[in-house]
Amino acid sequence: MSLSNLTFRLYPSSNKPLESGADLPKVITPEEVLRLPKITDTYLCSLDANIYEIDFTRFKIRDLESGAVLFEIAKPPPENTDGGGGGGGGGGTDKADGESEENLDPNAGRFVRYQFTPQFLKLKTVGATVEFTVGSRPVNRFRMIERHFFRNKLLKTFDFEFGFCIPYSRNTCEHIYEFPTLPPDLVREMITNPFETRSDSFYFVDDQLVMHNKADYAYNGGLS
Repeated sequence: MSLSNLTFRLYPSSNKPLESGADLPKVITPEEVLRLPKITDTYLCSLDANIYEIDFTRFKIRDLESGAVLFEIAKPPPENTDGGGGGGGGGGTDKADGESEENLDPNAGRFVRYQFTPQFLKLKTVGATVEFTVGSRPVNRFRMIERHFFRNKLLKTFDFEFGFCIPYSRNTCEHIYEFPTLPPDLVREMITNPFETRSDSFYFVDDQLVMHNKADYAYNGGLS
C-alpha cells in the first residue's frame, strides 16, 4: 500500500464565523452538535470561548496495522524578535513586514485541508496522537466530538474523552479511529470529488463548547 503521495496542508479558513457572539447560543452542548444533520456553515463559537487557553502543539497520524506514520506536524516554537526587551512576551503571531493586525485572519488556525492518496480510504484503524497545553485554569471533562460528512451524508461520528488536565500542563494522548467500511460507489465519489468530504471538530469542557475547528479532505493524491 503506497501512501507516498499523501500531503498535509494548512490553509486560512474559508468558513467565516458568525459576526457577533449575540448570534450564538450562550451554551452549546454535546447533545446539540450530535443532532446536527450536516456540516455547519459557520463556527459555533468564537475564539474567545477558549478561556482555558487550550493550544494543540503536535499532531501525528499512524496506521495501526502497519505502524507507518502517515504524517506528523508540530507547531513551531515562538521566536524572539530582535531588539526586544524581555523574553516573557512570547505567544504573539509572527507577521510579514508591513502586515497589520487588521489583515490577519483570526481563524487561520481553525481550518485544515488534507490531501491523501486513494489508498487512505482502505485503512481500517488509525491512531491520532495529539499534544496540547492548557493555561491557568483546570480543564474538567475535556471532550472532542468529530463528525465527518461527504456532502450532506454523515459518514462517521467520533467521540473521545481527554479527561482532566491540570493548569499549565502539557498533555499527550492517542485516540483510535476505526473507519467504517464504505460502499465502493461512495469511495469512487469521494475520490472524484475532492474536498467535498468535510469534518467539524467540537471541543467541550464541562459540556460547554470552547473550540470548533473544521477540515476538508481530498483522496485523489497521485492521480493524474
